[in-house]
Amino acid sequence: MHDITFHLRRQDFVEHPHVIARTAGISVTAFRYPSGIEALLVENERGNIIVLPFMGQMIWGAEFDGVDLTMGNSFSMPRPATTIVETYGCFAFHSGILRNGCPSPQDNHLLHGEMACAKMDKAGLVFGHDARGQFVEITGEYEYVMGFGAHYLARPSVRLYSTETLFDIAMDVENLSSAPMELMYMCHVNFAYAKGAHIVQPVPYTPDHVQVRTAVPGHVTPNDDYLALIKELATNPAAMEVLDEPARYDPEQVFYIRGLPQDADGKTHLMMQLPEGGGFGISYSPEAFPKTVRWILVNGDSQVAAFALPSTCEPEGYLAEKAKNNIRILAPQTRAVFPVRVGYLDAQAARQFAAKIRSIQTA
Repeated sequence: MHDITFHLRRQDFVEHPHVIARTAGISVTAFRYPSGIEALLVENERGNIIVLPFMGQMIWGAEFDGVDLTMGNSFSMPRPATTIVETYGCFAFHSGILRNGCPSPQDNHLLHGEMACAKMDKAGLVFGHDARGQFVEITGEYEYVMGFGAHYLARPSVRLYSTETLFDIAMDVENLSSAPMELMYMCHVNFAYAKGAHIVQPVPYTPDHVQVRTAVPGHVTPNDDYLALIKELATNPAAMEVLDEPARYDPEQVFYIRGLPQDADGKTHLMMQLPEGGGFGISYSPEAFPKTVRWILVNGDSQVAAFALPSTCEPEGYLAEKAKNNIRILAPQTRAVFPVRVGYLDAQAARQFAAKIRSIQTA
């Protein structure tokens, strides 16, 4: 079957939702939020995702089998923004590309970089069929060019199949410059916090595999209890294996997951298993993403368990990551591709996913 491509225009989005494309098991509805942000409601037989095709190709929401996957937040809708904190209510966003993480007082970059809220140059839909079935893929392009600076083309995409509750997020970056380009990228997936959930991972909960962040970023105001908890977690990170004490995540807790093993396809897998039996899953290549970050925050405004954030670097800002030699260099006229598979697992699928994780588990 030949792929069918639709090119999207901003004027195609109006406040009243309307179906713009439909095929077997998949429907795409275009609308515009009262805030002015264009959105696509992409539905399959099991649920839906909401994608902002012209705003960094952010995934605003995700729901499958009646389970909301998206972090709890204070935003009733996405809002026009240049930095992610101005509209921090999404399920996932692209963090980077030139800079990533929380800037220190000495850094001069935006929190989580320029791509998160980028105004996309192009957006489209591709309908197709492969061995996994019928799919729709949201595509986009964003060209960044700065006089006497970096020049790259970012091509993010999201692919949803008609019968699946896992979907594919990808970032494809090409350095168009004649000079090498520094690259910092994180696929920032903000899963909902669920009290009593169990984080299943293929490495043990030991300090060498699960390292708590001891540096306190500028947006966190520490207190004695917070500092004491960090000290405890430095020697006993297993205290966070089960998310049964939400009060311990205000202020936020951040961990670095080390030494994740790969399966025969070069992928690692992690899951947050819900008390009801289902779970949230994520799979990716440690070769593409040599770093994995865990971020958990629970308070009256935000409830998030980003249990696995695949990244090329850690989130301490440009200068800190450069000092740690965590900046990737992309050669002129070359590309880097970052695929991630995420989504919901029903109880049976969660059991199978747990077995997959155990099959690659490090002793």
